[in-house]
Amino acid sequence: MVRTADDSWDLASSVGATATMVAAARAMATNADDPVIDDPFAAPLVRAVGMDFFTKLVDENFTTEGLDEEAATGLTRFANSMAARTRFFDDFFLNACRAGIRQAVILAAGLDSRAYRLPWPDGTVVYEIDQPEVVEFKTRALADLGAAATTERRTVAIDLRFDWPAALTAAGFDPTAPTAWIAEGLLGYLPPEAQDRLLDQVTSLSAPGSRLGVEGVPATETNDEESIRAKMQEFTERWRAHGLDIDLNELIYLGDRADVMTYLTGHAWQTTGISSNDLLVRTGLPPVEDEAHAASVLYISAER
Repeated sequence: MVRTADDSWDLASSVGATATMVAAARAMATNADDPVIDDPFAAPLVRAVGMDFFTKLVDENFTTEGLDEEAATGLTRFANSMAARTRFFDDFFLNACRAGIRQAVILAAGLDSRAYRLPWPDGTVVYEIDQPEVVEFKTRALADLGAAATTERRTVAIDLRFDWPAALTAAGFDPTAPTAWIAEGLLGYLPPEAQDRLLDQVTSLSAPGSRLGVEGVPATETNDEESIRAKMQEFTERWRAHGLDIDLNELIYLGDRADVMTYLTGHAWQTTGISSNDLLVRTGLPPVEDEAHAASVLYISAER
């Protein structure tokens, strides 16, 4: 489904399906022989969504047999990348809690289960923001599983294109208290101007001592965009043959956009970043040597 200015989705369509895809990767990483993450809710949430392709992936007995070599390699790389990414944001929240922060916000939470699986200190409040259908589905699915949050979880059912700061404040958010924010796997699905607006909104709500964890998506040179879209089309066609019908070209915004580290630094944040390949190595997973564009993604920690 091609993106529009007022589109919406559930967890089996459009951008929502990519949240299910990432949850499937977390389940695969959790089922690995030497796992670097543990997300016991990823697999049951994927099964609850009910997309056949992803349901097969989360089976503990799943193997890449039956896939061609390129598809099998790509699937393993994706699971590793999502494992490293998950570990980065898990550690980000845990470090923020050690620093005394007791208010956390997950932007575009999707099937994120951190409110249920991380060891939050007493008194922590975790706010999850996402589309109403997504919030309602996950809340119901986890209740059906008998899952209990490990801290106070407050949902904010609103599209980030609307006045989510007002909705967040109405849910009890305190803009005078330090906050730990994450925007995981989000910016690439936003037009450049929407990325800037989101970062401005987060900044305006961040008291001194706040922290932000975010992926910095690289700008795309005009002469590179065609080749990148061609690669995404190859990805789409390869996986469509295996039963996955997600066209990333319809979902992701390429083109020029602000460098996130530079943008945040210019708005009074102190930033550090690590490339996706360096993050893989730091997490104990093999780097990817032939995907320069993916390797240029930065995982950023910022503090005010």
